[in-house]
Amino acid sequence: MVVSVRDVAAAASVSVGTVSNVLNRPEKVSAATVERVTQAIEQLGFVRNDAARQLRAGRSRSIALIVLDAGNPFFAEVARGAEDRAAEAGMSVLLGNSDERSDREDAYLELFREQRVNGVLVTPVDGDLTRLERLHAGGVPVVLVDHEDAERSFGSVSVDDVEGGYLAVSHLLSTGRRRVAFIGGPHTIRQVADRLEGARRAVAEVAGATLEVIEMSALTVLQGREAGELLRARPAAERPDAVFAANDLLAVGALQAFTLMADVKVPRDIALIGYDDIDFASATVVPLSSIRQPAHLIGYTAVDLLLKDLQEPQGEHERRVRFRPELVVRESTAG
Repeated sequence: MVVSVRDVAAAASVSVGTVSNVLNRPEKVSAATVERVTQAIEQLGFVRNDAARQLRAGRSRSIALIVLDAGNPFFAEVARGAEDRAAEAGMSVLLGNSDERSDREDAYLELFREQRVNGVLVTPVDGDLTRLERLHAGGVPVVLVDHEDAERSFGSVSVDDVEGGYLAVSHLLSTGRRRVAFIGGPHTIRQVADRLEGARRAVAEVAGATLEVIEMSALTVLQGREAGELLRARPAAERPDAVFAANDLLAVGALQAFTLMADVKVPRDIALIGYDDIDFASATVVPLSSIRQPAHLIGYTAVDLLLKDLQEPQGEHERRVRFRPELVVRESTAG
């Protein structure tokens, strides 16, 4: 049976209003009454309905975070950073996984709007920010995570992915490779498109270098393995001599495909580099070179921007933060 405020009031021989004051404004109640009500709460096992209370007050202590793939260690670390900053402010983070699908993103946005969260952090599935604009117009602050919008309508925390793609492929070319394949997709995801743009810029600077684009349907290990198997099935002369994967999960999958039959050696036959520098990248059978993003700091900073928006909606504080990526070289390209 659910214990109500009325049950507590009856047990403590006080009014419902007195119980409410004890819960929300104890300084207005005598110490003896507070003790009596507290004892009744403990004896009955009463649990206050914070959600209902916050809805009545028109506010909550929660921040929403919607990521592209909650199973990706990069986004898990982003979420940890967000949680750490939110905890410092006495708030919690509600996590939604869009799974790279706009319909799921829409459903989470509507759910969090109904729950009246203090704000939304989101890595959009695509470049259509209309849904976020409507949410923001309704009074819900929005901060983009690992993403920027061209109109600069929202606060954002991102990494220069064009530079990251350039760093990755420039490194491959510096090792003498010339036939580079890019594995990524879908290209409607801004980060993927930016990393490909950077790769193209690097290839354009080196005579004789080529770039083959292999578009996959998702940024997962399974999709990376499928792409790797397609490349492995080619005659050796028709394979690329280097692969840039749009994230580390794709790179791990490709590495699995290359090493499964031991007929493609990394990096002897194909040099391989990923993106994100997740913890697992250094622990693969051939440790992966990668482009490092400060995942924890991205999540932490995104919440910090959101809190500043809540305190000063029209304030002069910085609303857009962009970090620079870092090249991390390991055995998968160093041979």
